[in-house]
Amino acid sequence: MSHVVLNADKIDLIRERRSLLDRVTLTVLRGEHWALIGPNGAGKSTLLGILGAYTHPTRGSVEILGRRLGRVDVQQLRPLIGQVNPRHPLESARTVREIVLTGVTGTIELVPRWTPSDDELRRAGELVELMGLTHRIDARWPNLSQGERGRTLIARALMPDPPLLLLDEPATGLDVAARERLLASLDQLRADRPDLTTVLVTHHLEELPTSTSHALLLRGGQVLASGAAGEVLTTEQVSACFDHPITITHHNGRWAATAGPV
Repeated sequence: MSHVVLNADKIDLIRERRSLLDRVTLTVLRGEHWALIGPNGAGKSTLLGILGAYTHPTRGSVEILGRRLGRVDVQQLRPLIGQVNPRHPLESARTVREIVLTGVTGTIELVPRWTPSDDELRRAGELVELMGLTHRIDARWPNLSQGERGRTLIARALMPDPPLLLLDEPATGLDVAARERLLASLDQLRADRPDLTTVLVTHHLEELPTSTSHALLLRGGQVLASGAAGEVLTTEQVSACFDHPITITHHNGRWAATAGPV
């Protein structure tokens, strides 16, 4: 029987009398790879914050890895969730290796007087290799490209070996080559970890890895469509989501969107 990793049931989020999410329902099973797609301001990152136990809904229930928000200590829950935010607020010039190791402690900076174990150092090296960054392991944050930073942060999020990985627009600011390297790394990660569950936020279909299995279209805080990616990411439904005629094509496992009717 499939294992439920995330279950959001009719959740609302209201801030300053404004509805950011409206009766959103989502169920994610172990090993599925979801994309949350919609225009700017649709509520994608807001929903991801709830799924990552950083925000509580105003109404409705949310279960994350079998634990219900409001009834669980989120400080115990968050280490089980890998979070990748391209706007990582690191201010010091740490190396790739050091940044990945902060995934052990769940901190932005290295913890003073903390010494990683041999196993943690080995795992950090393995994850850096998986992300194709071994040649940059001693490079410092200010000297990394945007793509290298993104792959470093994915390796960092994977250090505690979380069953759930959340990615908030990981391809933001990347050129085509860097984007393709990132997507290839995500596909390889998903192949190597068949039990890993991921949720990725984007508003560009070209940023979806081939391993994307499911999608949710969000507009104005409401779900327009949800389910298997091939059934959700259609010309008709994506056009409705973005309120503009958009032609969707799917070739060799990748999606593309072109403005205008077929």
